[in-house]
Amino acid sequence: MARRARNTPQTYSNQPAPQSRSAGSVPSHIQGPRILLLLSVFALLLIGLVMVYSAGSIEAISEGDSPASFLVRQLGFAVFGCVGAVFIWKFIPYHVWMGKLLWAAWILAVLLLLLTAVMGTVGLGAQRWLIIGPVRIQPSEFAKIVFVLMMARILFDFRNGELDVRNLFVQVALLIVVPLFIIYRTQSDLGTTIICFVGILTVLWVGEVPLRTILLLVIGGLAFAALASMVGYRQDRFVFLNPWDDGEGGFGNGYQLIHSFYAFSEGGLFGVGLGNSREKFLYLPEAETDFIFSIIGEELGLIGAAAVIALFLLFLYAGIRIAQAAPDNFGTMIAGSITIMVVFQAFLNIGCVLGLLPTTGKPLPFISSGGSSLVACLFMVGLILSVSQHSDVPSVYERRRDDLRVVRSTSPSAPSPSRGSSRGQGAVPRRGSGQTGSRSRSGSSNSRSRR
Repeated sequence: MARRARNTPQTYSNQPAPQSRSAGSVPSHIQGPRILLLLSVFALLLIGLVMVYSAGSIEAISEGDSPASFLVRQLGFAVFGCVGAVFIWKFIPYHVWMGKLLWAAWILAVLLLLLTAVMGTVGLGAQRWLIIGPVRIQPSEFAKIVFVLMMARILFDFRNGELDVRNLFVQVALLIVVPLFIIYRTQSDLGTTIICFVGILTVLWVGEVPLRTILLLVIGGLAFAALASMVGYRQDRFVFLNPWDDGEGGFGNGYQLIHSFYAFSEGGLFGVGLGNSREKFLYLPEAETDFIFSIIGEELGLIGAAAVIALFLLFLYAGIRIAQAAPDNFGTMIAGSITIMVVFQAFLNIGCVLGLLPTTGKPLPFISSGGSSLVACLFMVGLILSVSQHSDVPSVYERRRDDLRVVRSTSPSAPSPSRGSSRGQGAVPRRGSGQTGSRSRSGSSNSRSRR
């Protein structure tokens, strides 16, 4: 993202962007990252399905369900998420998020957050889930996508002179800060708040906000996270510094992390074998969700765990390349921020499982069991691919540049168009209509027709 992305007039249009070239003519610098992104997501999904079945089978049996019940649910969520991702990729150009569709998504997200605060279901000590008929969702997983898109739209409008400084701060406060405070306060969800904050910081970075401003926000965010971690039950999470010293001989708040360490130590280099985990026999809580990376380390060893990390790094590389190739700054902000947000959540989960960070309760993207997280991650992949889909459409500047390279010879008897008549009277047909703008020659005199 070192390249300055263009702010083109077509970005402000709510109409779909021009159709991209045929698949066979897509440039390699666009098609390559797209393929790498798809391969990394497919591999992570496949690993996730296998590990959810392995890690969740014992939990399912203990609850009286089929050993494959977790797998069947996860597979259903994966299919739904993939269909949604393809729909976003192919049929929703990213430019439409500049208009009414984003406002509708924002209103829906805030309403769901408020409903969760009023009538949400409590699980694992937090009120973060909402049951609507047969559907049980975690609205904050989808809200974080909307907030990043809204931040990108606000900054894009500001950069193009649509907003002054006062309106910029007002919109950021009302449309971003207040909803994030709702998530933090009503759902006690510091993890999602931090992930959203990282996504918003990435929007500012990609949007070329001065580095000093970004550093001030980083310092403020770190201070807020530190203070929030010292309030209430979050103080117990500092047990990650020494989980054996939890006041209960390792059977209190440090129990889960201790058994995560056991899982990695038993796995060694090559693991104990797929399906042979001992910690999943109800020793390690949340083995199929937040701590599934521990089961990967136990069954597949250091090699398997490193492969998962490598796939997330490949996802990061592909997403950044797609952001760099975006035709305008709005596309760059969308693809770049979403990519960083997904990868940050992945390494946040891995850091917690390894005891490097306090436990946050955030799932491992594409792998952990859970419908809301998986569907939201796949929707984000669809948004990144939507940016890539329209990256091979020539910008207005490229079309003008190409027009200047086309030369057409006219017959000597044809009158040369005058400079005055070439403007406004269609003397030079538009490129792509079957005719080309040209430089006409008549006799010994040349007259140039300018667009």
